[in-house]
Amino acid sequence: QVQLVESGGDLVQPGGSLRLSCATSGIIFRIYTMNWYRQAPGKQRELVANITRDGLVNYADSVKGRFTISRDNAKNTVYLQMNSLKPEDTAVYYCHTKGSSVYWGQGTHVTVSS
Repeated sequence: QVQLVESGGDLVQPGGSLRLSCATSGIIFRIYTMNWYRQAPGKQRELVANITRDGLVNYADSVKGRFTISRDNAKNTVYLQMNSLKPEDTAVYYCHTKGSSVYWGQGTHVTVSS
């Protein structure tokens, strides 16, 4: 059974930082491209960042220079370090990958507010 479990979401003030984690099981983690998506209230889900099996990374323009995606293949975990957070980063953040099937985590809530 494949599981993607996100953690690390919280309420943080503008300018603050958070690190999200997505622990996986049931997949050969090291061969998968891993993605972070987010969905803000009333908006469509959007791709935030991804990292390939070879460590190549890609970011949405809105988070470039502030967010960093990384992976630890020994721990089967992907991370999203989020710095200089803005109110518009408020969303539910989801971990995602796909192989023969598509897999989503349950999401973790990030609220950026003073």
